[in-house]
Amino acid sequence: MSDLKKYIRKRKASDPEFAEGFDSGYEQFKIGVMLKQAREEAGMTQAELAARMNTKKTAISRIENHAEDIKLSTLDKFARALGKKLKLEVA
Repeated sequence: MSDLKKYIRKRKASDPEFAEGFDSGYEQFKIGVMLKQAREEAGMTQAELAARMNTKKTAISRIENHAEDIKLSTLDKFARALGKKLKLEVA
């Protein structure tokens, strides 16, 4: 296990506020990464995707890099513009 992972585990165990913030931030980060990967796998640039979504390239960048509080309708629009379907799962 890396030193960073050890630090995070120890810090989360001793600081509930850090743990909550870290976990929610990580989930938001993962969503942005998944959206970026889907766009890249579709062979599209941010500008091309923005044109399909009738928005600006900066909006796509913001979605991919700061996915906090993103609406389901926006996620659905993003997926459709890539020719994909949005699939949600509650585990």
